Amino acid sequence: MVTSAEDRAGALLEVVIVAGVEVSIRTLPQRSRVTFGRSKECDVTIDHSSMSRRHAVLHLGPQLVIEDLGSANGTAVSSSGALSETAKTNSNRLGFGESFRVEIGDTILLGSVTCTIRHAQRSSAVAALESRQIVRDPAMQTLYETARSAAQSSLSILILGETGVGKEVLAREIHRSSPRNKGPFVGLHCGAISDTLLEAELFGHERGAFTGAAQSRPGLIETADGGTLLLDEVGELGAMAQMKLLRVLEERVVLRVGARTPRPVDVRIVAATNRDLEAEIARGTFREDLFYRLNGIALTIPPLRQRPSEIALLVALFLGGVPGQTLTSNPSKISAEAMDALTRYHWPGNVRELKNVVERAAVLANGAMIGLDHLPPKLQATTTSAPPPKNTATSSPEAFEVRSPEDLQAVAEALDKRRILEALDQCGGSQTRAAELLGIARRTLINRIEEYGLPRPRKKTR
Repeated sequence: MVTSAEDRAGALLEVVIVAGVEVSIRTLPQRSRVTFGRSKECDVTIDHSSMSRRHAVLHLGPQLVIEDLGSANGTAVSSSGALSETAKTNSNRLGFGESFRVEIGDTILLGSVTCTIRHAQRSSAVAALESRQIVRDPAMQTLYETARSAAQSSLSILILGETGVGKEVLAREIHRSSPRNKGPFVGLHCGAISDTLLEAELFGHERGAFTGAAQSRPGLIETADGGTLLLDEVGELGAMAQMKLLRVLEERVVLRVGARTPRPVDVRIVAATNRDLEAEIARGTFREDLFYRLNGIALTIPPLRQRPSEIALLVALFLGGVPGQTLTSNPSKISAEAMDALTRYHWPGNVRELKNVVERAAVLANGAMIGLDHLPPKLQATTTSAPPPKNTATSSPEAFEVRSPEDLQAVAEALDKRRILEALDQCGGSQTRAAELLGIARRTLINRIEEYGLPRPRKKTR
């Protein structure tokens, strides 16, 4: 049977490639079309002599369709799971510009290279992020509660925040929490595609609409029908794309490039940006009416530096604290000194930067304990900016060991206690000043002091 959009809702696809004796697995990008060929400009580059520079394109929509791009050695399809000799010569062999519908599990022959499309074998790290979201900071907890409530409505949602702060993670949570969770989740980074290609990618096109448009195909808006479309960095959209997107939001129809008749669509738009869209409106680069359509509900994600209590949990996750994640062969240990540097750093690149730093450190440590010397120099410098805590009654251990999910909470609490004690010591016992130093509310600080069983501080007198 043909795989439907509902069957593939929110699922990543990957392709198993057998080229001679070499076997590789590639995750397919979440876009409406994926090109295969020897050229490095293709989405999936396969360096094999039987492949043409631009060999074929796989259309990812409600149905999967493979299209030959005029390859020298041809394209063929088999539903047997292994391409037989008869399949190479039967009607499933495609000529230039011809296309054929394929299903999950089908094998595609590109020249003499076999490719099998399947559902991605998701790593436990991805599953962990979905099932055990790192949401400890009170502001983040409130934000996620608001997002889940907003997900029940049909309003468009605008997610604001710095680069790398986790806007796509929140968008996926909105999709999972919404009545549309059985439909597809489709994402597009608006700044990653040129203006000339963006309209066709987003709205689709009809056959002959432009040079190279050998057949009609749906855009990402139609692909996300019944589900959610994330427009990441929506501020990058050009004037024409903004106008056409406004029509989609107002009339719930999409007009393909080169088409005369609009098509009805039922899609939830979640837009995300790190730009100040109101400032863009003042400069005349973003439509005011589109802004108000997108801004049904605005959610602002605080930067990582404002939620330091989540850093240890994220570090533990990236190091392999969730069973099955294998960044290194064994779960890693990280020294208290290194963890302290991670919690002091201001993280301009937010969660994305933290992940890169942790993975780099794990590789450099090569199975040994991660120390301060495994961190970038700019993080090592943070340890010289403040003295170690004088109160050692509840000081942190020499190393944090990540071996089970339970360690996640333990690591976070140990670091949180240490930071609270340091802040109180630096502020002479003043809870108000310590809360300001930690970037949290005074009531939150008091609650954590009580939660951890720490002695209530007294202001030091001179």
